[in-house]
Amino acid sequence: MKKFSWRKAALVAAVVPMMALSACSSTGGKPADSANAAGGGQAVSTPRMKVALITHAAAGDTFWDIVRKGAEEASAKDNVDLLYTSDPEAGRQAQLVQQAIDQKVDGIAVTLATPDALKDVLKKAEDAGIPVVSLNAGEDVSAQLGAFTHFGSNEKLAGEAVGTKLAAQGFKHPICVIQQQGHVGLEARCAGVKAKVPGTEVLYVNGQDMTSVQSTATAKLQAAKDADVIIGLGAPITLTLLKSVTDANSSAKVASFDLNADLAQKIVDGSVLFTVDQQPWLQGYMSVDALWQAKRGGFKLGGGQPVLTGPTIVDKSNASDVLKFAQQGVR
Repeated sequence: MKKFSWRKAALVAAVVPMMALSACSSTGGKPADSANAAGGGQAVSTPRMKVALITHAAAGDTFWDIVRKGAEEASAKDNVDLLYTSDPEAGRQAQLVQQAIDQKVDGIAVTLATPDALKDVLKKAEDAGIPVVSLNAGEDVSAQLGAFTHFGSNEKLAGEAVGTKLAAQGFKHPICVIQQQGHVGLEARCAGVKAKVPGTEVLYVNGQDMTSVQSTATAKLQAAKDADVIIGLGAPITLTLLKSVTDANSSAKVASFDLNADLAQKIVDGSVLFTVDQQPWLQGYMSVDALWQAKRGGFKLGGGQPVLTGPTIVDKSNASDVLKFAQQGVR
């Protein structure tokens, strides 16, 4: 399989139970389970430990199902009770971290899309002696906020990879669609694209309302007649942008970040040029496994540096191979 990546990670996996940390928190694309999600056995004999995975996922975003699936499989292998919760609002995400601290978990894995909102509560985790890893967002500030390692894609590199590929194909005026203003990772992606294609324009949309995303992008494409490509920063956003291109009767092509089975099929079909995958299954899996490794032997992965899970380009040349894994929910 042809891949565009700077690092590779090896891993072993099985299947998993998962519990909800709080009935009132929101989750990703599927509801959190409260017990034995897959009925698998454990592969290790180390004592049971409890890990909280707390993300900024919005309801309905299938990206986080993939992150959680990786975390679940690592939990089964490592004899871990996985407590998964999420909230896209930064203050409520901080409350979920505090709740995990109050429950005296053995480790916390957390996304840092809005790091300033989490720095105080993560200091409380450090003071309580709870090891922390970060994933997905906040690579640049992860160590400052007390995480011993970070799992994710370098978003500036990912953006530059997209920009380089678009420039090579002759695109001059991309529209880069950000679905959550102020999200450090999304802003870095568009900045990376713009670094390689100076004519890039940023469009902000409300990613929690797909009807609004579609209408906002349609209006922009109708106004920006010279836009030659529009870029979604997540699979559900990109799939909605395809509708906007049709609604606007635009000739703009569509490119993407991230992946799910529907988007992989669109790449196979030729409706989407390519996507840049950050391999979220690995982010979930390795975050849980790193916390187990730290408890098991005091191991610290990464040597003080982030562990990259991407970027990896998926285009017409390899989308058919990736599609079968996307249909299994691991890509």
